Amino acid sequence: MIRVVLPTHLRRLAQADSSEVQLEVHDPATIRGVLDALEARYPMLCGTIRDHATGQRRPFLRFFACEQDLSLDSLDVPLPDAVVTGAEPLLIVGAIAGG
Repeated sequence: MIRVVLPTHLRRLAQADSSEVQLEVHDPATIRGVLDALEARYPMLCGTIRDHATGQRRPFLRFFACEQDLSLDSLDVPLPDAVVTGAEPLLIVGAIAGG
């Protein structure tokens, strides 16, 4: 089981009970696989994390795992072993912009 931590606005939209959800993801575990499983479990999140047309990450969301920013990596790069084993969560973080 892969642990995923959602930002507050997505957790509310999904009506998830806690900020962390556990998902079963097929091998090899990738961010795309996690997002597929997340959207299957919470269909109301479709289009909120990745663009409908391109399938790419929305600009103001970031992915972190094991103290690494995975946001610019391909969605098909395998996740770190610590995430796959459930020792560490995959964090989906809402970026803050301002000026």
